[in-house]
Amino acid sequence: MSSRTIPARRGRPAATPLPQRKNSLSLRLKRISRAWQLYVLLAPAVVYILVFKYWPMYGVQIAFKNYNPVDGFTDSPWVGLTHFIRFVNSYQFGQVVGNTLWIAILGLLVAFPIPIILALLVNQLQSERFKKFTQTVLYSPAFISTVVVVGIMFVLLSPRSGLVNNAIQLAGVEPVFFMGSAEWFRPIYVISDVWQNAGFSMIVYLAALAAIDPALHDAAKVDGASKLQRIRHIDLPGIMPVVTILFILAIGNLLNVGFEKALLMQTPLNISSSEIIQTYVYHAGLQQAQFSYSAAIGLFNSLLNLVLLLVFNTIARRANQATLW
Repeated sequence: MSSRTIPARRGRPAATPLPQRKNSLSLRLKRISRAWQLYVLLAPAVVYILVFKYWPMYGVQIAFKNYNPVDGFTDSPWVGLTHFIRFVNSYQFGQVVGNTLWIAILGLLVAFPIPIILALLVNQLQSERFKKFTQTVLYSPAFISTVVVVGIMFVLLSPRSGLVNNAIQLAGVEPVFFMGSAEWFRPIYVISDVWQNAGFSMIVYLAALAAIDPALHDAAKVDGASKLQRIRHIDLPGIMPVVTILFILAIGNLLNVGFEKALLMQTPLNISSSEIIQTYVYHAGLQQAQFSYSAAIGLFNSLLNLVLLLVFNTIARRANQATLW
């Protein structure tokens, strides 16, 4: 038989080849229908992010306007970068940004490595009962309200009846007004933050340590490796991807110093050290009703955090470390 093709008849369209694969949209719908329970569980989180994270971005435009509640977002006059320039040129810019950076950097240098050290130490405990008891004691302060923590600090550090000053007086030293001294605000803030949150952050690293193959430790023991050597050559490399990811996230959240604690610890005597970007936004925006000005400051803070996040994520990627993307 001849191998030539038979032309299609006139008046009838040529036969189209059958599709090699199904429509991508139908495939996605089928995948969703197969695992619809997972999407139902995911829906509340997606709705929460859309409503409370993305929808408020619509109001960021007031940072570029002279916002008036009567005129609303759309009818308020446009002023461009006026509020940003005003903040940068204000006499409080250096003090506010400097205090925020000091507290953030001290917190990063002190508070970030301590949970790692605690996790490595707790992971070496042999008794499971004592190990669980230690974990409970360490992360219990995370469930205490910030208001309660600050209240405890005011009581303990009171110059007249505080336990700390009583111990200082027994040593023959004059009592110190810790909560009213500008030089003591940063150390107290960082130390209290470590006490409250280090144990809770430790859980993430303990979970990473639990994922390390026990056979590696058994082989190291056979080779005569000590505990410190096993921590250095097995545990630390095993949790390094988690450490890198959390460090990048901490850098991206560097300037978001805890507003509640700073505001509660703030007094007229330590205002020179306790006035940070978050408390300054509160004072300017809510107490003085400078909505556009405070929105510009908050946007300025968020942009700095975004830049830091992008820079350190790029550095980690070039160093062949774990990254966010």
